Amino acid sequence: MSAPQNPTQASLSYRDAGVDIDAGDALVDRIKPLARRTMRPEVLGGIGGFGALFELTGKYREPVLVSGTDGVGTKLKLAFQLDKHDTVGQDLVAMSVNDILVQGAEPLFFLDYFACGKLEVDTATDVVKGIAQGCELAGCALIGGETAEMPGMYPAGEYDLAGFAVGAVEKSDLIDGSKIVPGDVVLGLASSGAHSNGYSLIRKIIELARPDLDADFHGRTLREVVMEPTRIYVKPLLSLMRSMPGAVKGMAHITGGGITENVPRILRDELTARIDAASWTLPPLFQWLHRAGNVDMQEMYRVFNCGIGMAVVVSAEDADLAAARLEAAGETVYRIGRIDARADGEAQTIVG
Repeated sequence: MSAPQNPTQASLSYRDAGVDIDAGDALVDRIKPLARRTMRPEVLGGIGGFGALFELTGKYREPVLVSGTDGVGTKLKLAFQLDKHDTVGQDLVAMSVNDILVQGAEPLFFLDYFACGKLEVDTATDVVKGIAQGCELAGCALIGGETAEMPGMYPAGEYDLAGFAVGAVEKSDLIDGSKIVPGDVVLGLASSGAHSNGYSLIRKIIELARPDLDADFHGRTLREVVMEPTRIYVKPLLSLMRSMPGAVKGMAHITGGGITENVPRILRDELTARIDAASWTLPPLFQWLHRAGNVDMQEMYRVFNCGIGMAVVVSAEDADLAAARLEAAGETVYRIGRIDARADGEAQTIVG
């Protein structure tokens, strides 16, 4: 038996409470063709089910699943301020797929979580376009996600993003840095910009320096440069690992913590990486941040990637060929340092 209604009260709907089911359905319709472009043969079913299905085929003898999850951080605040939403989706994917890549894993699939106070279908579609673009660049399938419209939880025009990727690697091919020895070489792969880290400091510098974001900035605008999406290194590095088995001994994705905090994550306690800052040119964005914010260079190296988005450790005899193959795959590669035995009390990564 239904509960009695108050005849003097207007009938309420979910839309009256701030949730537009029709808008959510419209977004799903827009997402489906974007997701289809990312599909892999192992995907069973499509977008819209309660769970996403992925068949782990006989490609692996002893498969190890590797997972990673992340967000975009306060770069989203700039996206809101600049009304630019078509690149942060690639940032979201990159943060997870680059992280699982460093252990030798091929990203298989990705799921996202988009939360907002009021669903703006055009904005959300722009975000998902970026997510789909990131998945295509990484070769992984966008097989599901969640769109949550939660009135009162977020200010008007704002949203939050999170996502996770799952990859696989043959157990014998796992990369954990354990084979790194003194004499090995550190290759640096160029970043596309600040990627998705250090944006609280970037926003503070912009707030204080008040630059003209639309003025010429080395052939582009500062608005474009600060929103440049994170580079995805998956396909070139997977190709290198397959063409030169065992050559890659360790990889560090240069994210929060910059160069000095991330490279040590792949080094045993008795090793240190000596990074030569003169081996690459500090990109214009980081030169501007250094000057405009009066940021000490050592602080720069521990906050930003400073132009190096991925560090790859190889033996000295493999360095030239590995660099050549990465360059042939479209990467800009620098020989940025070497691995040494670590002295007592010495930092595990020294940039100078």
